[in-house]
Amino acid sequence: MLVLGRKPGEYVVIDDKIIVKVVKSEAGDLRLAIDAPKDVPIVRGEVYERNKNIIDKTDK
Repeated sequence: MLVLGRKPGEYVVIDDKIIVKVVKSEAGDLRLAIDAPKDVPIVRGEVYERNKNIIDKTDK
C-alpha cells in the first residue's frame, strides 16, 4: 500500500484515468473527490466489506 501526504487542493492521478483530490469541507473535515471513468466502480470501504462478507457467507 502506498501512503501519501496531501493537503486540501492537492491530488493524485492513478493510471492517467483516475484523479483523487483532497478537499476540505466547511466543517473542516477532509474529503476525497474522485474523478474516474463511469466503468470504474467506486465503493466506500465499509460498504465493500459488508458486501464481501455477505458474498462470503452465501458461498459457504
